[in-house]
Amino acid sequence: MQTSTMQTSTVQTLNLQADLLGERARLTPNHPALVVAETGLRLSYAELDARAVRCARMWNARLGLAKGDRVGILAHNRVEYLEAFFAAGKTGVILVTLGTRLTAVELTHIVRDSGMRALLYDDALADTVADLRQLLTEDEGEPAAIKHDIKHWVALDETTYENLPPNFDSDSWRPTPCNGEDIYCLLYTSGTTGQPKGVMIPHRMVIANGTNTVAGWQLRADDVSPIFTPLYHAGGLMAFLVPIFVIGGTVVLHQGFDAGEVWRTIEREHATVVLGVPTIWKMLLEAPEFESVDLCHLRWLISGGAPLPRYLIEAYQQKGVAFKQGFGMTEVGVNCFAMTVEDSQNKIGSIGKPMMFTEVRLVNEAGEEVAEGETGELLFRGQHVCKGYWNNPEATAAALDADGFFHTGDLAQRDEDGFYYIAGRAKDMIISGGVNVYPAEIEAVLVQHPDVEDAAVAAVPDERWGEMGVAFVVPRAEAEVKATGLADVLTTFLGERLARFKIPKAFRLLEELPRTAYGKVVKGTLRDQFLAEHRSAKEERA
Repeated sequence: MQTSTMQTSTVQTLNLQADLLGERARLTPNHPALVVAETGLRLSYAELDARAVRCARMWNARLGLAKGDRVGILAHNRVEYLEAFFAAGKTGVILVTLGTRLTAVELTHIVRDSGMRALLYDDALADTVADLRQLLTEDEGEPAAIKHDIKHWVALDETTYENLPPNFDSDSWRPTPCNGEDIYCLLYTSGTTGQPKGVMIPHRMVIANGTNTVAGWQLRADDVSPIFTPLYHAGGLMAFLVPIFVIGGTVVLHQGFDAGEVWRTIEREHATVVLGVPTIWKMLLEAPEFESVDLCHLRWLISGGAPLPRYLIEAYQQKGVAFKQGFGMTEVGVNCFAMTVEDSQNKIGSIGKPMMFTEVRLVNEAGEEVAEGETGELLFRGQHVCKGYWNNPEATAAALDADGFFHTGDLAQRDEDGFYYIAGRAKDMIISGGVNVYPAEIEAVLVQHPDVEDAAVAAVPDERWGEMGVAFVVPRAEAEVKATGLADVLTTFLGERLARFKIPKAFRLLEELPRTAYGKVVKGTLRDQFLAEHRSAKEERA
């Protein structure tokens, strides 16, 4: 009698280590990877990977950093930033990016919370670092001292790769094995609603974002894309840098943003796809070079970070350029939706459809799915979603539910064709007389007025209605609308397009709206200004 035995096997966890640069250098070592706009430096994938390996060796050999240790970086866009980012993928050392606009006082929270052991910094920010070191005094007897773990302060302008031990030559060094759930980097939120929280970005999230963006946006190996947004932000690192490197395209890196230089670079380097935020697209539109720049190589432009005014879309379309919109956030991946060029023309205002392998729900306050055309909170689930917040289990539990869906706090609608439209933040929603009013809907109409350049609507307390909407409007330079007549003009304009209960009860004229580095309007500042003005006026009447 023949017998058989059941053989069992252990299914091993797939190696999802995000050494993306190393993999791309293995496949296409001689393809151009990077061009530095200011200096003209050009590096192939093999050359850039060699520099990232050298950085990784320095971390291991000179700084004694090992997998799981945190290293901070405070720098403007530069080659060394890319070296550090990709070294993190090779070593398992967790990169902590620091905003260059933050003060030393603001940085202390991130330094302490992350427990970073080393800080790499740009010499241009040496004064901020000096102030930070003063706050982080090593004198344990000093009452004002803030506890920290930094052992090494490394100026990126120094020769940081010298004096490596001989046993750490490139032939003997190997990447440290990592798996998909190991943390690649900590990206701290802007902190507009409290202390910044460190978003835990695992290796599998970096891979998922890169590969899915390539597929959803149909990027190509011959694509050339400038990056002029700050690399310390998720948009700078993940939106185009990672996807372009996944497919083997070329990135043109700008140290900062200069509208004229960006247009010249787009023309000179034959850029094909460009990402920006609304504030940047506005400045590029107003630059003198816009009228004469040759855009024949451009396949499309895309905007993210904040709602894009319709007049900007139309201005670029008149120049024959396809203009898309996207949506993402640090916690769920910066690229979550996609659309074709044809869709961008037929569905103006939409962020597109969810990319492949992206689960999206729209739910009401009871957690129930909403119908087409109704507004609900955006929920995401997939490999592109973060692990939660560093050292903050309460915030993690509040954002990630038991089914693994991340609750974004963003409100959206879905039309009959499956296209999504952002309606605003749940916290920004105005509940006036018991009725929900969505600021993004009002803002989208306001910017259609020929005399309005920019607009934001925020909720303020109101004795009669509970809350009321206030519109903060930036008029065009050539506009003839005066402050005294602004409310009447815009009230009439809105009344012809929106239900009466949605029309703001007050209007304020501003020279510009307060925005974060990535274009989001800081509505808390607007609300505080209005309330302070209201209190002052009330005191004068008294």
